[in-house]
Amino acid sequence: MVRHIFLFSRAAAIGLLFMIFSQALQSQTRFEPNWQSIDSRPTPQWFSDAKFGIFVCWGLYSVPAWSPKGQYSEWYMYWMKQKAFEGKVYDFHLNKYGPGFEFKDFAPLFKAELWNPDDWADLFQRAGAKYIVFTTKHHSGYTLWPSAEAEQTWGENYNPVKVGPKRDLVGDLTTAVKKKGLKMGLYYSLFEWYHPWYLNDFHDFVSKHFHPQFKDLVTRYEPDILWADGEWEQTSEAWRTPELLAWLFNESKNKEVVINDRWGNDSRHKHGGFYTTEYGSGMDDDKHPWEENRGMGYSYGYNRAENLEDYRSSQELILMLADIVSRGGNLCLDIGPAADGQIPVIMQERLVQIGNWLKVNGDAIYGTRMCSTPVQWSAGQKPEIKRGEFMVPYNILKETVRPDSGQAVKEIFFTKKGNSIYAIVPKWPGKNLIINDLAVTRHPSLVTFLQTGQKLKFHYQGGELSIEMPSFDPNGNWATEAFAFKIENN
Repeated sequence: MVRHIFLFSRAAAIGLLFMIFSQALQSQTRFEPNWQSIDSRPTPQWFSDAKFGIFVCWGLYSVPAWSPKGQYSEWYMYWMKQKAFEGKVYDFHLNKYGPGFEFKDFAPLFKAELWNPDDWADLFQRAGAKYIVFTTKHHSGYTLWPSAEAEQTWGENYNPVKVGPKRDLVGDLTTAVKKKGLKMGLYYSLFEWYHPWYLNDFHDFVSKHFHPQFKDLVTRYEPDILWADGEWEQTSEAWRTPELLAWLFNESKNKEVVINDRWGNDSRHKHGGFYTTEYGSGMDDDKHPWEENRGMGYSYGYNRAENLEDYRSSQELILMLADIVSRGGNLCLDIGPAADGQIPVIMQERLVQIGNWLKVNGDAIYGTRMCSTPVQWSAGQKPEIKRGEFMVPYNILKETVRPDSGQAVKEIFFTKKGNSIYAIVPKWPGKNLIINDLAVTRHPSLVTFLQTGQKLKFHYQGGELSIEMPSFDPNGNWATEAFAFKIENN
């Protein structure tokens, strides 16, 4: 017993010393306000290991919770003022709330009266997410924490502690999420559509509003991720974001903080800790961390115009996750809570379904890296696959289980971890799973079916691996959205 305690203490001490040494080295590095210096900082490994996160889009726009189907409901303020989509949002607003009702007047109606941040955190953990990204301020300028800069410009209605919820939403959720051992990320929009300084005195907006507000957010909550957005109208030099990020890396108490790539219209997919794609198919890259972020439907904020057919099924979302991870990325999947603080039941269900699958098959996802051969294709004509930053068509079912006639499909996704290869199969393969691509390049020592933990018989010859499948158990309560296998090479 004493020996075991000694060994544990020794291992713990070595780990602690390593962590202290690493932090000491990082603390000695002073970052300069330029991209060369900012980009020299490696992205903390925890982000590349996490693979699955949850985006939470919540704010005053959650009160009307409406836009034409296929549009972002969180852009309600802009759609209304611009009379977009042939005035559909403007007409909806006028008919429901009457003339003279401004966006800031939603504040007393945004009560979050049913909100329990611990319930949210429980759900996020149950979903198998490793990090959260919470919209602290969208493009309207409304903040989910008591920001002096927001209140100074827009009045008390833009302070959730004084009006509406009567609480610090960012602070309360940060506490709940971190208690669960999850990483807490904060989304922050650089610009504001109708801020008078942004429209008329950009220099003052940056120096007297944006920078001090950003520093207040970081200092209060010490986030694990800073997810910038709303950068596209100005360069990073105009935003002075390299200066701000140098401050972040030098002064933040959290030395494992991660940043994305939206810090100016010259920075996406060029600068930052991880690159982002939005409602796309992601990237093919194991050289730089990246993340695909999207909603379950067509909107980040809750949109009451959407119906069941507008939501992705659990099978689609799980296959998206497997596909994205096989190509080296993370999936950050959005939910849009209602104004009362309740997460719509269909969103809860999707998260739980993903979590149930990850509970069994997470070893093939978490902490993995991209294989030299990320996918095995069937025979047939490969479909055209598009990549891009924004709104690129992505039909994972057509690429896997519901192809057009004569079209090749992705039969197997591959990931790797150490000496092990993982094969994630979208469809039950029948009696034998045949791996004939280059992912498995030598004779395995062991093959395990993650669903049951069974060690499976296999035959390897001439670069082809044939795995004998167990009998399918229709009463086994299996996670059938996809099946994962661990192939060990010791």
